[in-house]
Parts: sequence; structure tokens; C-alpha cells
Amino acid sequence: MRTVIYIDGFNFYYRSVKNTSYKWLDFKSLFQKLLSTNHQIIEIKYFTTLVSGKHNPQKPLKQQIYLRALKAYIPEIKIFYRHFLTHEVFAPLAEPTDEIKTVKIIKTEEKGSDVNIAVHLLNDAWLNNYDCAVIVSNDSDLAEAVKLVKKQHPNKLLGLIMPGKGHPSKELMRHADFIKRVRTGVLSSSQLPNPIPNTNIYKPHDW
Repeated sequence: MRTVIYIDGFNFYYRSVKNTSYKWLDFKSLFQKLLSTNHQIIEIKYFTTLVSGKHNPQKPLKQQIYLRALKAYIPEIKIFYRHFLTHEVFAPLAEPTDEIKTVKIIKTEEKGSDVNIAVHLLNDAWLNNYDCAVIVSNDSDLAEAVKLVKKQHPNKLLGLIMPGKGHPSKELMRHADFIKRVRTGVLSSSQLPNPIPNTNIYKPHDW
């Protein structure tokens, strides 16, 4: 069964690997463990955002090392980039006073993640690029795209892989043929080699 996997990198990072020792993750190995053997992974689409070095100059360097490692070791992976948008907004205080009820804050948002995944999911369905699509996210904004794929292509399977803890989105669950959860054990056993064979790419020492 031809299977394409769509990873919301921002969602995955914050729900599954932030503040863990599992950031050097081999996505292909991970999904081979989570999916049954009749799935042939033909493409892994990884949607991510280049991080800022404003508060930690090492962050962009570590991310670039990891992205190079993925591309060098997993031929099926394709990386698509989004961007962060930072702007000033007023937000209400949790405990306002008579004098101060709101404060100006700097709000940073990731832009384009759900739109990009939705477009690729729909386009690949129309082009018949997969028999099964697996969405690695818990973002309910993808529900309409999933619904359209199931409506227009009822023979295609749609899977949902849940990063981290918490309840799966009810909107996504409604259209999924199967649901899997990423647990700590499978993260631990799905790490990239260090170094990446035939390269000089090493895992950052404090990952």
C-alpha cells in the first residue's frame, strides 16, 4: 500500500520531543514501527519552520544539522518550510487592576503550516500519489481537507498519528480510518545513527 506521511513539525516538536533526549529522530524508522508491514512508505513530507537565534544563537545551527541529517539518511523525506510572524498585540492581564487591564506583548505565530499540509494532502489525492495518507498532527484546522479527501476518494485510507499526550482532535478522528499514538518507547528506539553513515554529520552534543 503506497503511503505518504505528512508531518506538522511544529506540532510534533512541542508535543513529543521538546525537553527530551529524542530530538535526533529517525522518522522513517518511527513510522515503520507504528504502521503495519503492508504500508510502503514512498514519501515523508516534513513541514517545519526555521527557528530564530535571537535568544539562543545555537538553535538555528542545531536545527540545520538535524535537517541535513534527515536529508542525508532518509531518501523518502522532503522538507517544506514555513515562517514565523512576530508582532505586537495588547493582551488582557490575568489579574487586572483599576489602573492596568491590558499590556502590550510580542506575539509570535507560525504561519502556513495547516494550509501547506492541507494543499499537499488534497493535491496528492487528486494525482493518485498514495493509497494511504498519514497525518502526524493534532491540528483540527486540517479537518476540512481530510473530510474532502474521504468524500472525493472514499477508497483511500487516512491515518492519524498523534504526537504527545492529550486527546485526539474529534474533528480529525471523525474522518480517520485508524489512529496511532507516538509513545516514549518508540521515540527512544527510532533514533538516527550518530554520525550519519558516510557523512561528517554528528548529533549536537547536548541533544
